[in-house]
Amino acid sequence: MYWLLNSSIGRKLIMSISGVFLILFLLFHASMNLVLVFSDEAYDMICEALGANWYAIAGTLVLVGGVLIHIVYATLLTLQNQKARGADKYASANKTTTEWSAKNMYVLGLIVLLGLAIHLWNFWYKMQFVELLGHEPAQGSAIVKGLFAYYPPLYGLVYLAWLTAIWFHLTHGVWSAFQTLGFNNKIWFARLKCISNAVATIIVLLFAVCPVYFTISNLLS
Repeated sequence: MYWLLNSSIGRKLIMSISGVFLILFLLFHASMNLVLVFSDEAYDMICEALGANWYAIAGTLVLVGGVLIHIVYATLLTLQNQKARGADKYASANKTTTEWSAKNMYVLGLIVLLGLAIHLWNFWYKMQFVELLGHEPAQGSAIVKGLFAYYPPLYGLVYLAWLTAIWFHLTHGVWSAFQTLGFNNKIWFARLKCISNAVATIIVLLFAVCPVYFTISNLLS
C-alpha cells in the first residue's frame, strides 16, 4: 500500500484508474446530452431519474471523490516532476520532443476545472442541488436551452473553448493511462495515440453538439 500512495508508479496508477473512471462518466454524460437534441421529454425524464434520489446522490459523491483523487495526485506528480528537474526544468522541456499537451497537462487540467465550476453552477446547482434544498428544480431542457439563448454566441463559444482544453487533456491522458496500465511497447505506441485521439474526439464532439445546435438555433430564430 505504501508504494501505491507514495511512489511515482503508484501515483500514476491511481491517476490512470481515476482518469478511466472519469472518461466513462464523460461518455455517459455526453450521450445523455445528445438526447436533448431529439427529445425534450426524454431528456427531462433522465434528469428526473438523476435528481435527488439516493442512488444519484451516491453516484455524485463517488464522482466528486474521483475528481478530487485525480486532482490531488495530478498536483503531487506535477510537484514531483518539477522537483526532479530542478533548475533545468525549462531547458529540458525545450530539448525534448514531448507534445505540448503533455507539457501543459496541469494547466489544461486547471482550465478544465474552471470550466467544470461554470458547468456545475449553470446546471447541477439549478437541478440536483436545488432539489436537495427542498425546492422544485427547473426542467433540465429549459435550463440548457435558456443558457445558450443568453448573449449568443457567447456561452456557446465559452463551452467550445472549454471542450478544446478537455480534448487536449484527454488526448494525452488516455494515452498516458494506457502506458501506465502496461501497454507501452513500440508496437502499441502509434495505436494507442490513435485510440487516445479517437476517444477524446468522440467525447468532445458529443459534448459539442448541444452548444453548437442550440447556439445556431438561437442565432437563426
